Amino acid sequence: MSDTSAFDELPGELLMWVLIVSELLVFGAGLAVFLSLRIGDPEGFLAAQNELNRTAAAVNTAVLVSSGFLAAMALWWRENSQRLRARLALLGAALLGVVFMVIKVAEYVEKAQAGINWETHPFFTFYYMLTGFHAAHVAAGILLLLLVAWRDDTRNIEAGAMFWHMVDLVWVILFPVVYLLQ
Repeated sequence: MSDTSAFDELPGELLMWVLIVSELLVFGAGLAVFLSLRIGDPEGFLAAQNELNRTAAAVNTAVLVSSGFLAAMALWWRENSQRLRARLALLGAALLGVVFMVIKVAEYVEKAQAGINWETHPFFTFYYMLTGFHAAHVAAGILLLLLVAWRDDTRNIEAGAMFWHMVDLVWVILFPVVYLLQ
């Protein structure tokens, strides 16, 4: 019998996993309420959903997945003594996070110009809540990636990449549920 526990087998730090799991639970709860409200008003949710810019959201999906790849490569490069490449990959991932935010803000502006806000329909209440909370995580992740690029030891990069992958995962779930599921 081994003296190691399942927690010892996890990559990264336990507290980062606690943060990630807690964030996923918060997003999961928001999505559960969103989907339960959708059951009561499928026509209203569909009409509201048709006001969204699915193309911008699809581009944002590609942007975040690409940035996640760069964050993963940064760790690999740093572990393989390619410090400059690792730092550039982290900067590239952060820059793609900024691109995501620019597209998201443009989408919010487009909705505001059309007179759509969080009070327009329950769909938009949760649209703004879920995507806004996610955008806050993107902003925090950008700062974290920049900090990790500056303090670029492997443990820091691993923690930053883990957080960034959680941000990616949440978007990969939000995108189809909010923008595509009909």
